[in-house]
Amino acid sequence: MINEATNIKEPIAVDTTVPVITIKGLYKSFGKDNAVLNGVDLTVRKGENLVVLGKSGSGKSILIKCLVGLVTADTGEIKVFGTDINTLDNNELNAIRVRIGFLFQNSALYDSMTVRENLAFPLKRHSKKLSAEEVEAAVIEALDNVGLPDAVDKMPAELSGGMRKRIGLARTLILKPEIILYDEPTTGLDTITSREISELILAIQKKNKTTSIIITHDMACAKLTGDRLVILKDGVIDAEGNYEALEKSDDEWVRSFFI
Repeated sequence: MINEATNIKEPIAVDTTVPVITIKGLYKSFGKDNAVLNGVDLTVRKGENLVVLGKSGSGKSILIKCLVGLVTADTGEIKVFGTDINTLDNNELNAIRVRIGFLFQNSALYDSMTVRENLAFPLKRHSKKLSAEEVEAAVIEALDNVGLPDAVDKMPAELSGGMRKRIGLARTLILKPEIILYDEPTTGLDTITSREISELILAIQKKNKTTSIIITHDMACAKLTGDRLVILKDGVIDAEGNYEALEKSDDEWVRSFFI
């Protein structure tokens, strides 16, 4: 286990009776005429995979970027692990961010670094007391978790799109986050690779008991990974439920996502 090899602490226990994420009255605009989020209310429970759907430009990615302070909300309350992130200074916010993994749409790998160096980077930054041997053990463990142990010495340019996604996910997992935010994890991938990534998301949830928000347009991914789905429309949550319930919704607009 990574934790035994590196002395990284197990994820901090969260009271399962309290939502891990609570958002109330979240507003975000870019200029006077570009209101993106118009009062989003949302809760996410510990261990839940929540899928967020919506048309392009509906604010899905902005929503999860607000959760980690990459985008500052105009107004509203964002509580993560019971703490309102809007009240935190930079050091306090960084302490929260270490507990949250973010898989960016483009995987965000450093092109000038090998896979080993890409994965070691967050460990060296946040776990400075680890020895070289402990870092190496964690890197190999993370690659094993995504099925790519032989890619350790490759450069990102040598990887396929699906492999880059897996390596990005391995780097996200290496700090044992309690929450993972996935921004379009299957975009640009073929059907078979997309399913493999979706199955990996599900396996990570089951193995690590992570709480996840998955932003996607891929309904196959949504169906496989989502315990609950919400749909953004006009900057608010317009519909909520499991895949089967929303697919049979009386609302024609909601059903249009499932066609």
